[in-house]
Amino acid sequence: MPKPPLTLYLAAPRGFCAGVDRAIKIVELALKKWGAPVYVRHEIVHNKFVVDNLRAQGAVFVEDLDECPPDRPVIFSAHGVPKSVPAEAARRDMVYVDATCPLVSKVHIEAERHHAAGLQMVMIGHAGHPETLGTMGQLPEGEVLLVETAEDVARLTPRDPQRLAFITQTTLSVDDTAGIVAALQARFPGIIGPAKEDICYATTNRQAAVKGIAPKIAALLVIGAPNSSNSRRLVEVGRAAGCAYAQLVQRADDIDWRALEGVTAVGVTAGASAPEVLVDEVIAAFRARHDVTLELVESAREDIEFKVPRVLREPMRERQ
Repeated sequence: MPKPPLTLYLAAPRGFCAGVDRAIKIVELALKKWGAPVYVRHEIVHNKFVVDNLRAQGAVFVEDLDECPPDRPVIFSAHGVPKSVPAEAARRDMVYVDATCPLVSKVHIEAERHHAAGLQMVMIGHAGHPETLGTMGQLPEGEVLLVETAEDVARLTPRDPQRLAFITQTTLSVDDTAGIVAALQARFPGIIGPAKEDICYATTNRQAAVKGIAPKIAALLVIGAPNSSNSRRLVEVGRAAGCAYAQLVQRADDIDWRALEGVTAVGVTAGASAPEVLVDEVIAAFRARHDVTLELVESAREDIEFKVPRVLREPMRERQ
């Protein structure tokens, strides 16, 4: 029997961003430099395939420094950590490497600059997300007020409404965040915002790419992990752009084929921590069931690259 025809619209950009690529390289180079095991505080990036692959090479993933032996290197995840974590690692004389995405570090520096100028911070972000915890942990307790929605803005009780600045998590929905910023500016007209928005280029580009393919498709598959903020936002953006069916899948095995019966145009994208091999796997699964026409829909090109820390580019020296 002939396979039913189907057009797969492949969003571009998709998948790994420069910060994720750098973080994974940091773990791989640390394993090469110091040998296994190398400890990683929290998942280096939010993707099970990536984490399992690094674990197989000798990385040990933990949630707390107390789980790390003092004589082995520890790496901090791409999401960033509170200031107290590297301070504690230094106190214990541990070798540590910070894999925080440079664009997250930029937000940390912004927060510290505003704090030094006597401003209280409002952070737009998701409660409990590692990036939010890391950013809020750059300043003393009570100096960062968290809002998740425009409704939260009405409940804010700042120390001085005239002395406020705001920052955001880097992986938020561009459209949702614009609404929250508008609510902040309406309630606190003097609030200071970032010179350049905190939502990172990769998040913005991937959301724009989904909006670009949405009019062409009846269903959208986003390849990514359930705990990946930027991947979950892509699903939301797809639904908001008119996709009747938009689903997050970790692997091809997670595709609900019954939900796609009769569909002739499907969009595929991947969150910033999902490797391209998983995209290839999904395409192969569609080819096994359909006569696939593949169309690339490119909305931007990315050529950003971040250097790994110097400690991993230098030869190993004996510790005194």
